[in-house]
Parts: sequence; structure tokens; C-alpha cells
Amino acid sequence: MALGGDASGPAEPVPRRPLESSNAAAAGVAAIPLVRFRGVQKTYDGVALVVRGLDLEIRRGEFLTLLGPSGSGKTTTLMMLAGFESPTAGDIELAGKPITRTPPHKRHFGMVFQNYALFPHMTVGQNVAYPLTVRGVSRADQAKRVARALAMVQLDGKAERMPAQLSGGQQQRVALARALVFEPQLVLMDEPLGALDKQLREHMQIELKELHRQLGVTFVYVTHDQGEALTMSDRVAVFNDGAIQQIDAVDRMYEAPSNRFVAGFIGDSTVLAGSLREGGRIELADGRMLAGVDVNGAAVGARVDACIRPERIVLHAADPGRSNVLAARVADVIYFGDHLRLLCALGPGQAPATVKLPLAARTPPRPGDEAWLEFPPEFTRIYR
Repeated sequence: MALGGDASGPAEPVPRRPLESSNAAAAGVAAIPLVRFRGVQKTYDGVALVVRGLDLEIRRGEFLTLLGPSGSGKTTTLMMLAGFESPTAGDIELAGKPITRTPPHKRHFGMVFQNYALFPHMTVGQNVAYPLTVRGVSRADQAKRVARALAMVQLDGKAERMPAQLSGGQQQRVALARALVFEPQLVLMDEPLGALDKQLREHMQIELKELHRQLGVTFVYVTHDQGEALTMSDRVAVFNDGAIQQIDAVDRMYEAPSNRFVAGFIGDSTVLAGSLREGGRIELADGRMLAGVDVNGAAVGARVDACIRPERIVLHAADPGRSNVLAARVADVIYFGDHLRLLCALGPGQAPATVKLPLAARTPPRPGDEAWLEFPPEFTRIYR
């Protein structure tokens, strides 16, 4: 959870862009990304690169999530964009102009960090007003803007309370109001929901997405939670080892991972190991064959993995007599509240296959039952 607001210190006002005189001019401005990273690298010790050769464009008005495991470079990328870290090499541009050496308080970005960091001796209203105070905004204008910001995050009537009198979720909303009150063109968030319980976190995800839709402000969000990224984002950039593995719309990221890492990191997958054969087929250790999509152009004979989402596997109680079907035995049936999850043994050399069934499924199988699992080729993705 986080402090909402900008870096301390006075900031230069950002002039409003005048209305474009022609559709062509408007299209030209829209074509320029709000933020562009060009060949950005970052090292702390002069040896190991935390971020390597980063080329990234952030579109105006989008909700972009930087997703990845700890140490993947996502937070360092956010800190370089905020101005709290400097690139070792490369440049960062804002609306086509370099900001690599621009101090944080002159970037006009809203910030929401991991910890609350609200001023405990200030009221909610004073906390939210702080970015306006350092900008020299009049008290009358401050009052209007604070009231509007608190209304946006559903904290009407809470301006006179102290932070300690609020719940964790309410403090998170104060932090967000503080980040939005001075009308920034970009809001940066570093795992802002990490301290909330599961139910409140999921509720806040929906609220954040709706707030983004209403405001049209560009959000850049850092998390290691795949579900959070898929729920809120327009696009997701998956980081690993200091580099972006894939950046895509959330549906394509889930349905069409570009490599084995993304397939394993985003969502659940059943993974089958084998060797690639002619025609984009994988031969399992016991000689059974499956057709799929050869994503990375692996060479025939190479060791590969076939990955498929558990909800894409079709369960049959009897052999359907079709290709791309493997005989299995149900090892366990797990109740997940909104679905059943089956663990199915496929034989020596293979990890159990996971199959998701809706609760409405009639007469679900029991542990020990035979089953036939169909792997639709269009959803079976083969990675080297």
C-alpha cells in the first residue's frame, strides 16, 4: 500500500495542450506515445544488468501493468520512469521530449507506492491537499479539488478524520486521491493493493479499473500477481531477467503466450514433455502423439513442452475415437468454490494434467475413474 501523491518539492505547471486545428494534427499527436523507453539499461554494481536493452512504449490513456517475479526488473523500470532511479544507458521520453535527467518533482506524475506513508499528524483532507500546497494552489481551489478527489474514491465526508481512524482499504483510497488530486497525466503504482486481504483487494481492483475508465488518465501498475494484472489491465508487459518477454493485450497474453516462461507465469497450464516431430506434433515418452502450434519454430527432434490451459482440455468419460486424445486416470478431485479441478495421471514421465470443470458439470468423475482427455490442437502450444 502506498502514499498517493508526487515527489516532494515545487513542480512546474504542465501547460494544457490547445485544441488541435485539424484531424491530421490530432492524429499526429495521438500517434506519439506518452512515454517511450529507448535502449534503457540499469545496473547497480556495474556488472549485472537489472534492466537490459528496454524498448517500451506506453500509450496515452491506457492501463499498462508491468508484471513479473521478484528481481525481474519491473519495479526498477517504474522507478526510472518516476525519476527516483537514473538509467545507466538509454533514454526516456515523455510526449516525445527527453526526461531522463528531469527530477521527479518536475515530471508531474502521481505516485502510489507499496506502503501507506500518509502523514499521521495530518487529516485526510490535508494529506490529499499536500501536492496542491507545494504547488501554491489557493486554499479555495484546494478545498474544491480535495472534495472532488475524495468523492472519486468514495471517501466523501472523511476529510477531517485522521489516517489512524481509517481502515486499510480507506487509507489506500486516501493515497489514491492524493495521487489524482493535482490532475497528473500519468499515475504510477507499485503493488498498491499488496497489504489488503483477498476480498478487499479484488474489490479494489474493480474500483481502480472503473476509475481509470472514468478519468482516462494513463496508469502504469507494477505487480507480481497474475490475476490482478489480467483483471485490470489493457495491456500487460511480462518481465523476466531484466527484459520484457511479451507485451500484449490481456486476452492474447493469456491465450497466446509467446514463450515457455510467459506460458508458465501467466495462469495455470498443463505441461507435457516430449520431442518435436514433423507437422508440429509432439511425441510423448510413451510414443503417444499430440498435434499443436509450434510457437518458437523448434527443430524436429528437439526437446519441447506442450502447454494448454486447464479449461481448454475436454474431458470424456469414454474414448471418443478422435485424435489428440490421451487416456488418463483421475487422481484427485478438488473443490475450488466456482469450479472443480481434476488432477489426472497420464503415465510415466509426465506430470499430472489439470482439468477445470464447471460446477454445473453432471456426474463429475471420482478419484480412480478412467478418463479421456482431449487436447484441441489450436490451444495446445508447443515451446522449445
